[in-house]
Amino acid sequence: MARIRTTVDGLTYEDDVEPRMLLVQYLRERLGKTGTVIGCDTSNCGACTVHLDGLSVKSCSVLAVQANGSEVLTIEGLERDGQLHPVQQAFHDNHALQCGYCTPGMIMQSIDLLGDNPDPSEHEVREGIEGNLCRCTGYQNIVAAIQDAAQKMKPGAGASQTATSSVAGGGA
Repeated sequence: MARIRTTVDGLTYEDDVEPRMLLVQYLRERLGKTGTVIGCDTSNCGACTVHLDGLSVKSCSVLAVQANGSEVLTIEGLERDGQLHPVQQAFHDNHALQCGYCTPGMIMQSIDLLGDNPDPSEHEVREGIEGNLCRCTGYQNIVAAIQDAAQKMKPGAGASQTATSSVAGGGA
């Protein structure tokens, strides 16, 4: 067993974990963060995407011990004071989901994308989410949602929305 200390969604946890336990397993099984889903177990689909120290990672390809001393942000940690993160709201407003299975990972990757490129073109959005698969949609509404969120997250776009855009800790 290995002892880890990590901050997840603003709360610090100390646990003994098997050295081979994946971060996605730790989040779901130990911490109950079931919004982080297991899709393919091979890092191909991106459904398990979370932020590790402000950068998106596929949590099925990271060991829990690698998160020792780090900050993890999951889909559950985005909401603040009853308000959805602007990307979450844009996904809702633009009907950017069907079954919803890929949505948590897609949102987390989108926040990271917008942190790097706050005003992406359609091509840049598609390139930025290419590691996250959706088997239900044609991606059009997902792309529209990300571009909508980008507009809403611009400085001066609205106090309530820009206040929540800092949640990702440098990634948004």
